[in-house]
Amino acid sequence: MFAGLIAVFAAILYKINTNESGVPSDAFASTVVIGPDAEVLQVTFAESIMLVLVREGSKTALLRIDPLSGKQIGRTEFVAR
Repeated sequence: MFAGLIAVFAAILYKINTNESGVPSDAFASTVVIGPDAEVLQVTFAESIMLVLVREGSKTALLRIDPLSGKQIGRTEFVAR
């Protein structure tokens, strides 16, 4: 009984310490081009699109990027009125 208890705790510790995210390493592009003066403020994912909020000088823009290819598929600039 004592050996069975040790085996259960060993299995629990093994599962806790393994680092398997379930996401393949090639699920994201290795490089994403955002511009030479752009500073990334925030990154989030929505419906298989990577949304990147960037600041370029005094302007702020939201970039929509395909995470598999790393290509920009859309851009929204924020302007003050």
